[in-house]
Amino acid sequence: MSTNARQQLQHHLRNARYEVLPLRGTLEQVQGLPPGTTVTVTSSPSKGTEATLDLAARLRGSGMHVVPHLAARLVRDSAHLDELLSRIEALGLTEVFVIAGDADNPAGRFTDALSLLRGMEEIGNRPHRVGITGYPEPHSFISDQMTIQATDEKARYADYIVSQICYDPNTIASWVKTMRARGVTLPVYIGAPGSIDPSKLLRISMKIGLGQSMRFLRKQHGVVGKLLTRYTPENLFDELSPYLVNPDYNIAGCHLFTFNEIAKTRQWAMETADRLQEVPA
Repeated sequence: MSTNARQQLQHHLRNARYEVLPLRGTLEQVQGLPPGTTVTVTSSPSKGTEATLDLAARLRGSGMHVVPHLAARLVRDSAHLDELLSRIEALGLTEVFVIAGDADNPAGRFTDALSLLRGMEEIGNRPHRVGITGYPEPHSFISDQMTIQATDEKARYADYIVSQICYDPNTIASWVKTMRARGVTLPVYIGAPGSIDPSKLLRISMKIGLGQSMRFLRKQHGVVGKLLTRYTPENLFDELSPYLVNPDYNIAGCHLFTFNEIAKTRQWAMETADRLQEVPA
C-alpha cells in the first residue's frame, strides 16, 4: 500500500460513518462514539419511521451528526412526506438517506426510492444532503439493467452514494469505474460490515442475496462460513486502497454496517487506523 493510500485509508477509518438499528439499547451503545460522528439510523417495517426519527432525535441531542433513513414504502402520501421532512428539519437534521424499504406492500404511491426522491423535489422541502444506495453486484430481486437505470436516475436527486455490502473488491472497483463511465460522478462511500459476529454476517449475506460476493468467497476460501469467521473489513479496504487516492473514482469514505455491534466496530476501526499510523513511510 502506498503512503498516500495508507494515509487516506487511515483518514477514512477515523471519520467513518456508522449505521445502526433503532433497537432498545442503541442510544447507550452509541455513547462511545465521539461527538460529531456520522450515525445513520435504519428504517424497517416492524419498527416504522417513528422509531427511526425518535432515535435520531436522541442521538442528535448527544452531539452526533445523524442521518435518518427514509423508507419510501412506509410513506403514505405527499402530505405524510412533507410532515416527515418538516419534522426532520425541526430536529436540526440536515441529511437523509433514501431507500425503498422492505415493506411487502407500499403504504401509498411511493413504491421505490426514486419515486420518493421525486416526491421530495415536488414538495420543495429537501434536506441539505441526500444519500442513496448503490449496488456493486446485481440485486437479488431486481434485474441488473433496472438497477443500473435506477441508480442513474436517482443520482440526479442525490448528493452521494453508499455501496451495498460486497465482499469482492474487484467488483466494487469495477462498479465505480462503470458508473463514472456512464456519467454518474457522485462521491461514493464504500459500505462494509464492521466487526460483526460471523454467524450473523452469514445470515445477513444470504438474506440480501449477495450472489457474486458469495461466489467470490467460495473461490477464495472454499467454504463461506469458514471465511466469515476470519472476515475483517481491513482486507477489503486494503485491496481497495489504490482507488482511494485515485480522483477518477471519487471515493468519499467508509460506511460501516454495525448491525449494532457498535463498540466492536469502532474498536476495530481505531485499532486499524493506529496500525496504519505506525507503518514506516
